[in-house]
Amino acid sequence: MALISGLAHVNLTVPPGTLDQAAEFYGNTLGLIQTPVPQLQRTTLAWFNISTSGQQIHIAFGPPDPTPSSRHPCFKIDTPEKLLELRKKIYEHFEKGGDAAPKEADKPGEESSGAKGVEYPTRFFARDYAGNRLEFSL
Repeated sequence: MALISGLAHVNLTVPPGTLDQAAEFYGNTLGLIQTPVPQLQRTTLAWFNISTSGQQIHIAFGPPDPTPSSRHPCFKIDTPEKLLELRKKIYEHFEKGGDAAPKEADKPGEESSGAKGVEYPTRFFARDYAGNRLEFSL
């Protein structure tokens, strides 16, 4: 019998002073719902609900990785249509640029930047404005 019943949150780090960029990227671009953080930490943390699942993404200040890492959370998307819609939205933000724009984004209609193989589901990758790798999958 498993002792772990689920995942409460994943913590990602971003450069100090970039919570507005987090709100733009994770809230506006990805469509996650920003939720209040503990009062004493409201200038250093941002929390985003993943739908009504009870799962969250936590954004906290931390040093940048000196080299791009392959570690990443994978966000589950309900349908191929929604996966494509999100891929287009992220890529449009990438092309538009700005402080909150993703540093990398797989272009819609092109091959995913992830490993290839029959065991991998339909998916794509991006790196947020701080360089955190993100996977989006069916």
